Amino acid sequence: QVQLVESGGGLVQAGGSLRLSCSASGRILSTDAMAWHRQAPGKQRELVASIFSGGSTRYSDSVKGRFTISRDNAKNTVYLQMHSLKPEDTAVYYCRVLTFGVGYWGQGTQVTVSS
Repeated sequence: QVQLVESGGGLVQAGGSLRLSCSASGRILSTDAMAWHRQAPGKQRELVASIFSGGSTRYSDSVKGRFTISRDNAKNTVYLQMHSLKPEDTAVYYCRVLTFGVGYWGQGTQVTVSS
C-alpha cells in the first residue's frame, strides 16, 4: 500500500511564494514518476508538473518558469516550489505517484492566492 501526504498549502498574496511537499510511504521506487496536479472549483483536475527517473521534468504552460518540481529520493518526498503566484493558481493541489502500474493520490492541500 502507498500513502501520499501533502503539506505546505495556505493563503498567500499574489506575487508570493509557497513550497508544497508530498511525503510518500510504502512501495515506492526512486524511478517512479511523480507529479503534482491541481483542481480549482468548478474545473477539471489538471496536471501541473511531473518528474521522472533521472530527474527530467515537465510543466504545464500555465506554470512554466514559475514552478519547480523536485524530489529527494532519500526522503521519498517530492516538492513543488511556487513563485510569482497568481489568483488563478488557487486550487487544491494533489500529489500523484505511478508505481508498479498503479496510480495513487494524496488527499490534497489547499492553495489560495489573494489579489
